[in-house]
Amino acid sequence: MSRKQVLVADDDPSIRLLLRNFLESEGFDISEAKSGGEVLRMLPQHMPDLLIMDLRMPEWDGIEVMKKLGEQNLKVPTLLMTAHGTSNAAIQAIQLGAFDFITKPFELDDVLFTLRRFFEYQELSAEVKKLRGQLERPDPSVKIIGKTNAMQEVYKTIGRVARSDATVLVWGETGTGKELVAQTIHEHSTYRQGPMVKVSCAALPETLLESELFGHEKGSFTGAMVQRKGRFEMAHKGTIFLDEVGEMSFGTQKKLLRVLQEKEFERVGGSTPIQVDVRVVAATNKDLMAEVTAGRFREDLYYRLNVIAVFMPPLRDRMEDIPLLVEHFLHKHRFSISSPPSRITEEALKVLEQWDWPGNVRELENTIERAVVMAQGGIITSQHLYLTPTRQKRFVDLDQKLMSKQTLNEIMADMERQLLEQAMIRSEGKRETAAKMLGVDVSSLEVRLRDYSLET
Repeated sequence: MSRKQVLVADDDPSIRLLLRNFLESEGFDISEAKSGGEVLRMLPQHMPDLLIMDLRMPEWDGIEVMKKLGEQNLKVPTLLMTAHGTSNAAIQAIQLGAFDFITKPFELDDVLFTLRRFFEYQELSAEVKKLRGQLERPDPSVKIIGKTNAMQEVYKTIGRVARSDATVLVWGETGTGKELVAQTIHEHSTYRQGPMVKVSCAALPETLLESELFGHEKGSFTGAMVQRKGRFEMAHKGTIFLDEVGEMSFGTQKKLLRVLQEKEFERVGGSTPIQVDVRVVAATNKDLMAEVTAGRFREDLYYRLNVIAVFMPPLRDRMEDIPLLVEHFLHKHRFSISSPPSRITEEALKVLEQWDWPGNVRELENTIERAVVMAQGGIITSQHLYLTPTRQKRFVDLDQKLMSKQTLNEIMADMERQLLEQAMIRSEGKRETAAKMLGVDVSSLEVRLRDYSLET
């Protein structure tokens, strides 16, 4: 492998000499510049693999140099350093494309760690390109992503019922994509020329929900200053999507049942029947039959809603779809409108495939969106993934440990082992990185890895 070319730009000759001697001993080829102007004159004739540049320099400072490089469309990976570190300077440097930002006085080992991390990212590019070649480019017109048998059943059901007038009940855990199913049914139905109106039944109290659905007459209650149409009227000749329908009160359930049976209702405070032609799609994360048994949901309404049932499986039951979903979200959540999609390493993808996803597809999308931001639209590694067990899951795990007859020392040792394993996964096996995550030095980490037989 050829030696990496590093350009060190600093108006302090002692800093340049210090970095030259240290980095050359670590296998880098070093060139120097003593001002921002000299950097600009050297480029593009001399294009380094990395530019280490002081923020405060004569002629042009580091930020100004980066701006001028951008104007000339010269993409030079840059590491900025300064003794005058401020949040504004750091933010501006990163926004202009700096790989990282370090503050003087710095430890040489920290500089070396940052350089190695940068060149490791570069080496990952080939791996990521290979992985991307194995993934299909997503079709932006497709809203529901998945190829597993469970998802094929969803597609088949949608295809069979979309052009009918039948009421559809979509059920499944929170975050599985029930609203996307409703949108897809609407877009493929005979009602697609009309509006699709969405109502969250869990977001409003009973009195407001009834008014929201069916409208109200002027003076029907305090604050009803004018007549108002409800969502059912707005959805005439279209589709209404009732999200979390299991949260409705009995009174509202009774009115909804009448709409489904007779296609008519009265506004709150009114007596004139209003006829509507509306396709109804409802969704719930509850077991409505269990709610019927418990006396919290009308049985007759349940059967009216459950004419056609569509089950959205949890993500943990279709883990084979994760690569497709990840590629879709990388295209959807680009770092900027003009930037290409971020790329993800195979190691990071494996981490995603090993998670149990209690928040389902919504949690995966949020994880990818955050990773794109943290990776600045570049290569996503496991270090950019933020996966935190839910509070409930953590307490369940702890409760199970307390009931397992393990001693406190055994429980603590088990938790320490899990932390070590997670740190090594997140750091992709790099001990310096794992040690920083855990707040220990490398020698202490190595001792713990040996103690738990986690050496690789």
